[in-house]
Amino acid sequence: MDSIYSHSENPLSNEIFLELARHFESEYHSDMSKLNILPAHILTRVSEYVPEIIKFIEKIIENGYAYESNSSVYFDTMKFHEKHSYAKLEPDRAKDIAALNEGEGALSATETVAKEKRNECDFVLWKKSKAGEPVWQSPWGLGRPGWHIECSVMASTVLGPQFDIHTGGVDLKFPHHDNEISQSEAHFDSDAWVNYFLHSGHLTIAGCKMSKSLKNFITIRQALEKYSFRQIRFLFLLHSWSSTLDYSDHGMEKALTYEKMLDEFFLNIKAQIRSMKPLSHSDAYTKFNERDLKLNEDFSSTQKQIHFALCDSIDTPTAMEQIRQLVTTTNIYMNERNTTVNQLLLRNIAVYITRLINIFGLNSSVTAADEIGFTRLTEQQTSSINVEDVAMPYVQAFSDFRDGVRTIAISVKNKEILTLCDQVRNDVLPELGVRLEDKCKKKDNLRIIRSI
Repeated sequence: MDSIYSHSENPLSNEIFLELARHFESEYHSDMSKLNILPAHILTRVSEYVPEIIKFIEKIIENGYAYESNSSVYFDTMKFHEKHSYAKLEPDRAKDIAALNEGEGALSATETVAKEKRNECDFVLWKKSKAGEPVWQSPWGLGRPGWHIECSVMASTVLGPQFDIHTGGVDLKFPHHDNEISQSEAHFDSDAWVNYFLHSGHLTIAGCKMSKSLKNFITIRQALEKYSFRQIRFLFLLHSWSSTLDYSDHGMEKALTYEKMLDEFFLNIKAQIRSMKPLSHSDAYTKFNERDLKLNEDFSSTQKQIHFALCDSIDTPTAMEQIRQLVTTTNIYMNERNTTVNQLLLRNIAVYITRLINIFGLNSSVTAADEIGFTRLTEQQTSSINVEDVAMPYVQAFSDFRDGVRTIAISVKNKEILTLCDQVRNDVLPELGVRLEDKCKKKDNLRIIRSI
């Protein structure tokens, strides 16, 4: 590499590096889309912000918090600490030289670099280039930006001298984020660059840190070969963003179980309200009885608890548990014998939960305000055709036919026919997206609940 891309040939040509970066940038966008993650409003690339980076560094030097040494520029941590606070996030590690060198990598961890610094805690803002590296012209000679400065400049250029939230992995607290804060405050000569830092936990595989050497590394595309984007998102929602998340069969089983629970809930709700009058019809509204009032009270309490949870550091595990409890309570309400249900109340609960799963990105497209449940992960779902409306008359006719056959089989005590009826219900119809339940209110009195 050094011999191919030397300064003597074309020192300012970075095409080979840009081509590689664009390739993986495209791969990243593709993976994010498959996970149903919204595209960014703004995409910043370091290679496009080098002029801004140079101006940013010049201002830090002008403010007295950086210095040039051997065509490189270093941040003066001791000078900065006289007026400001260095290492705000992890003050106990301010002099952790091992962490500083590990963070800087090839930029600082050499004897030559050590001699260029005024003190060993200083970190590089602009690094004198070496053959084979990306390179740009600067007032200090040919070089490239330091690791930390690029983030400060791009964020500040787009968001201004102060913004609310900065995110990153927990391993970036020190030195990366602490150095970001210091050089930004040095540039703006302020003590408030970011109001809140959100540090996410690590993703592990079967209890171990992902590593190519351990051969336990899995790509997003590999994960999507086994699970849907919704199931993977369930895994993340069921865990705190700030704690370590383990990607394992056990964890995914919990996600699959939760998805199945919600899917069955929506199917049952749809079956209960299928005959419901339009809301423009007065018959859609009925007086709450004691059971209705109790369920509505639980519903209101759940909404408050979920609101508090999401306001409290985006506590999705608590929100998901509250949803689960509401589903359980509603199922008990629906399954009580010899009672009627308030269809409008059931609809409102299901619509509320659907809105939440839309917010959580669990649907491939945002449903209409009054729609219920998951969007089907099929090509049919992308069309304007409502599959339920088209299929329902046929499902109804088949269900009525099965009901008649099953009734005859019971009367003549034919177990073979009953077995075939059960196979259709348990094995065939679910594969087609149809749930069929036989519910007995009393002996020999069958009620069919049909839903798609």
